[in-house]
Amino acid sequence: MDFLTLFLIYLCFVLTTIALLCICSGRKESFLARSVNSASQVLSFVIPTQLQRVTQRTLHRFFHTRSCLFVVLHIALQAAVYGEYTWEVFVYCWELQFPLLLLLLPYLLLAGNMGCFLLCSRANPGVITKSNHASLVKIYAYDGVLFQKGIICPTCNMEKPARSKHCSFCGMCVHRFDHHCVWVNNCIGAFNAKYFFLYLFSLTAMAATVAIITAAFLIQVVLLSNMMRGSYIDDQGQERAVEILFLIQHLFLTFPRIVFMLGFVILLTLVLGAYCCFNLYLAFTNQTSNEWHKARRYRSSYHLTLQPHDRRAVYKNIYSEGVWMNLKEIFKPPPVLERKKK
Repeated sequence: MDFLTLFLIYLCFVLTTIALLCICSGRKESFLARSVNSASQVLSFVIPTQLQRVTQRTLHRFFHTRSCLFVVLHIALQAAVYGEYTWEVFVYCWELQFPLLLLLLPYLLLAGNMGCFLLCSRANPGVITKSNHASLVKIYAYDGVLFQKGIICPTCNMEKPARSKHCSFCGMCVHRFDHHCVWVNNCIGAFNAKYFFLYLFSLTAMAATVAIITAAFLIQVVLLSNMMRGSYIDDQGQERAVEILFLIQHLFLTFPRIVFMLGFVILLTLVLGAYCCFNLYLAFTNQTSNEWHKARRYRSSYHLTLQPHDRRAVYKNIYSEGVWMNLKEIFKPPPVLERKKK
């Protein structure tokens, strides 16, 4: 096996690793993370050491430090989708006399999404400092299970308020920490969670709208051409009625970029839609992603070590105050008083 083949195998593995690490973010001991580590150990015997070091430094740069890479990728993907939508889908739909407001809707959603993106990426997520520490400690009570009183952050050298966490990407403790989002290059905390929700839902709406308009255009093309009533000659020379698979192949050969874009935005809509539902669940129950993962690990550990004499505290979410109040807490978080410097 030559070096080029080894390099291609290793490159595929690295790309797969990046995808898995995106999925596994926040789950240090997940099954996928352990699988990736095991595969890395196996490949380390055949991959040159210097290439391994370069890859490790690159992955550390991407996933353990603040980087604009995913922001650039995010903008590039949006530009590619909207470029294809503008130069082909919009023009064809305009010729087919689609309603103008419907065709302009993706652009309106894009404007709103970019505004939410800028607010989410530039807003203070809730950085805990010495001047606001005393005020933040009083906002949430310690539940005694996920959040213990008296825990000191070794980096910030301050007691951790309940529901806070130290972000290794940003090197700071964040109030009501949810997660670090690489797509906006910022932490999601108490003070920018509302912008993140609006950013996420507008992004989902954008993908869904582009998918619906593009699918409607392709359906209109099929209906106008009466293709479903036609027939074709297969490889054996027999005449067959047009089927869905043949129709998709024909559309892909006729409009390859449009069909490829449609498949991408449909997949994006499904993934983002599922993530939106998860975030709605967290919002309705007044949980953060960090708390949800910690609660799952705690319950798993609790059931594995449970003995008849075990009296460990059972975890209960003490922060939920009903759906309306939970949503209000996200969009209007409790005010924080800064201590005046003497």
